[in-house]
Amino acid sequence: MFKPLHAIVFAAALAAPVVAQAQSADLVLCDRVAADPSDPDKPADVKGMAEIASADIATAIKYCAVAARSSRRAMFALGRAYAANRQTGEAIAAWRKAADKGSSAAMVELGVAYATGAGVAKDEAQARKLFEKAAQAGNARGVSNLAALGGGAAADPARARELLARSAETNAEAQYQLGLMLSEGTGGAKDDVAARALFEKAAAQNHPGALERMGAFAQAGRGGPKDSDAAKAYYERAAALGDEDAKKALERARCPYVIKDKRGNPVTNLCF
Repeated sequence: MFKPLHAIVFAAALAAPVVAQAQSADLVLCDRVAADPSDPDKPADVKGMAEIASADIATAIKYCAVAARSSRRAMFALGRAYAANRQTGEAIAAWRKAADKGSSAAMVELGVAYATGAGVAKDEAQARKLFEKAAQAGNARGVSNLAALGGGAAADPARARELLARSAETNAEAQYQLGLMLSEGTGGAKDDVAARALFEKAAAQNHPGALERMGAFAQAGRGGPKDSDAAKAYYERAAALGDEDAKKALERARCPYVIKDKRGNPVTNLCF
């Protein structure tokens, strides 16, 4: 029978004595239930999770609060736990403290808050400043969010490539974003082979967008061999993680024949 994550975190900590020697047990437990996969501060051996499980929120707040006294990534994770618990004010406060200590992941979350007016007064200039600071630290989400605001990364795509390359060695989001730029020829030469390699690295870390792109590249034979079976497998994994483009690709594969009227307008699809 499957056990809730909060019921096995102690066993996980005990099962990793080498890691526990390097950092406190509270930080090990905080990482186990609340680490963000895209946080550049996260150790390579910590997988992280896109969302904190509802059953683990109380555990995350408890252990991250203790670990946050000496760890900025735990302070950032504490903010995530508060946000998951709908304690927006506490989340903003934790992210502010983590950002002051240099957490680029916290800078991004604060930037999102200012850009959307979630928990703070909407302030696009402040959001831009935070995204720029995170981008300069090599944070992939900082680069992409700055581009979305029409900031420096959008005005200077070559610079955006450079910033993404700093963290693309291990960061899945950076690999994905840089892969997009290479596949589209944004900020430099177009390179489908290099783009596919980056998407493959990010897909191996279960990045939904990268999984969808790997499906598209395998389906079309871009940057490597054409493989319909592999494409379908990538699309299925991406769709299971909620990627809408992958869901549409699977539907198109299932219903490939379009019936049109005399004017050429689609009427229905033939499925199999």
